[in-house]
Amino acid sequence: MKLQSHRPDDDPSLEALPPDFEAAHFRRVLSQFATGVTIITTLSPEGEPIGFTASSFNSVSLDPPLVLWSLAANASSLTVFRGNTHYAINVLSANQIELSRRFGIARALAPSDRFTGIDWRRGAGGAPVLLDCCAWFECFNRSRYDEGDHVIFVGEVERCGFTSAEPLVFQNGRYHRTQAHPDVTDD
Repeated sequence: MKLQSHRPDDDPSLEALPPDFEAAHFRRVLSQFATGVTIITTLSPEGEPIGFTASSFNSVSLDPPLVLWSLAANASSLTVFRGNTHYAINVLSANQIELSRRFGIARALAPSDRFTGIDWRRGAGGAPVLLDCCAWFECFNRSRYDEGDHVIFVGEVERCGFTSAEPLVFQNGRYHRTQAHPDVTDD
């Protein structure tokens, strides 16, 4: 027997129930999910590097190779990211906490000033690839979707790589390191 899925757009009378919680509670619950920390980068129309710290990153597909991330609809860099053909997703190493803070959305630094003294190279599509990250993805800006108060970007990965560096993890408002679980042994 084949299972059938029922999608809400198949029946316009189906709607989500209103949430029974406040936004602050939702944010707190979301913070329990441990994520890696990334810096998403691109170039301004004037060719200046810009970027911001994000934890909203996920794989979508292996074939074709697709990843996604999201940006607040009111972010000052939204127009640039929407209009560019390429961006890079830089997955931070455990020793890059200060870099994460430097590129944080709330930072007072001008977007191009965030790169002062930072080692980076231009990726194949021109977007800045930060050095010493544990992984990076150079992406073609394939599609964008307006959802709620964010825009979801889907990137087609053109180049990617990784190092042996330990990743930086963020959970419950704090930075963490990864370590092997004591109940798991390498076979």
